[in-house]
Amino acid sequence: MRLIAFLLALCLALPAAAETIRLGDRWYDIALPRNAKGAPLILALHGGGGDPSQFASASGFGAAATRAGYAVAFPAGSGRRGERLLTWNGGYCCGYAQRAGVDDIGFLKSVIKDARDRYGLSDRVFLTGMSNGSVMSETFAAQNPDLVRAVAGVAGTMDTGRIRVAGPVPALIIHGTADTMVPYEGGKGDTSLTRTNFASVASVVSAFLAPWGGGLSETTREINRKEDGTTVIVTNYAKGDRLVLRLMTVEGGAHHWPGGRKARLSEGKTQEIDANTEILRFFDLFK
Repeated sequence: MRLIAFLLALCLALPAAAETIRLGDRWYDIALPRNAKGAPLILALHGGGGDPSQFASASGFGAAATRAGYAVAFPAGSGRRGERLLTWNGGYCCGYAQRAGVDDIGFLKSVIKDARDRYGLSDRVFLTGMSNGSVMSETFAAQNPDLVRAVAGVAGTMDTGRIRVAGPVPALIIHGTADTMVPYEGGKGDTSLTRTNFASVASVVSAFLAPWGGGLSETTREINRKEDGTTVIVTNYAKGDRLVLRLMTVEGGAHHWPGGRKARLSEGKTQEIDANTEILRFFDLFK
C-alpha cells in the first residue's frame, strides 16, 4: 500500500507530457502543470537551427516551469519545405524565416490565443528564448508590451537599430562575454552561422530601460562560487521598489543556456547560475 501511495503521489507531482498542436503548416508543443486552469503561459523559443523538442530537451525548461505552475509552449520556427533547421524572423536574423519575411509576430500571437482558449490559461504571458529565439522573444515583447508580463533573453540580442520598445516591459538578459556567435559587445560573431551585425547587449539594456523614464536605481553584485573560469555580474535596475530589468553578464561565458545539457559538455560553460532557475525566479516577480 505504501508503494502504491508513493507512486500515486509521484504521478500527481509530475507535469503532464507535452502535446503537439498544429496551427496550419506550423505547430507548437505544450507542457502543462498539474493544475492548468488559469495557469500563466510561457512561450519558450528555440535557437536557430533547433526545434521545439530539441530545445525542451537541451534546456530542461518545460519540466522546471511546469513544476513551478506555468504552462510552457514551445513554438516551431520555420524553414523550407521538409527542412528541419528552423529559424525565427527577428528582423535582422535569422536564416530562412528572415529571408522569406515570415510573420512570426502574428504566429506567436496565434499560439498565445490558441493555448489560452484550448487549455483555459490566464492572460499572464511571458516569453523566453535562446540565441535566435532570444532575438525573437525580445522583438515580440518590444512590439507588444501590452501582451507580455516579462521577457527573458539568453545569448541573443534584438535589432535595437530599428526596433523601439513600445512600452514598459520587465526584462531579464543573460549573456556571456566570450560568446563568439552573438558577441556581447555587438558585431559579427567569429563562429556565427549568419553574417548578422548583432546589436550589443548594452543597447538592448538601454532599449528596455527607456520606456520606464528617469529615476531608476542601479545595484550590482557578483556570483563567483565555482572554480569554472566564469563569474556572473548581476546588475539590477529598479523603479522605486519595482525591479524592471536584470542583466546577468557571464564573464568568460560562451554561447550557452546556463545549466543546459550543452553547457555541461563544452567550453565557456558556467556553473554559477542555472538559466531555468533565474528565469522562473524573475517571472515569479510579475506573475
